[in-house]
Amino acid sequence: MTASATEQVFTVSRDDAYIARLAAYAIVLAVLESGIPSPIPGVKPGLANIVTLIALERMGWQAAAWVSMLRILGASIVLGGIFSPGFALSVSGGILSLLMLALCQYLPRRYFGMVSISLLSALAHTAGQLLLARIWLIPHDGIIYLIPMLSGMALVFGLVNGLIAERLLQEFPEKKNHE
Repeated sequence: MTASATEQVFTVSRDDAYIARLAAYAIVLAVLESGIPSPIPGVKPGLANIVTLIALERMGWQAAAWVSMLRILGASIVLGGIFSPGFALSVSGGILSLLMLALCQYLPRRYFGMVSISLLSALAHTAGQLLLARIWLIPHDGIIYLIPMLSGMALVFGLVNGLIAERLLQEFPEKKNHE
C-alpha cells in the first residue's frame, strides 16, 4: 500500500502494541479504582501502578514511563478531570515516581526487587503530590502534618502493589515478542 500526498502511514511495532495494551489495562484499573470509596479523600491504592511495574520489569524504564503517562492522561480524559488540580497532582506524582524508577534501574537487583522498587516509587509519588500541593494548592506549612499518614498509606499500598506485580510476573512469564 502506498501513501498519497495527504496521508501518512505509521508502522506499529510489537513493542508499541504491547505498551499500548499495558496502558489500556492501566487506564481500566485507574477508572475502576476511582469508583472505590476512600475514607481519606484522595488516597487510592494505585492499582494501575502494578501495570507500570510490569512494564518496567519486562521492557525497561522508557516503556514504564509511556504506560504511566498514558494512564494518567487517559484516565483523566475518561473521568472528566483533564487539566484539573487532580490531574496536575497525578502528573506531579507520576513524574517523581518515574524519576525514582529511573534511579532504581541502577540498584543491585540482588537487594532491590519488585517490592522495594514499588515502595520507593509509591513514596516518591506521594512526595510529588505533596510538593505540588504545598507549592500551588495549599501554600501553608500545615501540609507537613499530612506527611506521616500519606507516607504510611504509600508504604502499605506500595507493598501490596509490589507483591501483586511480583506474583503476576511469576505467574505469567514473558512471552517472546510481547504477543
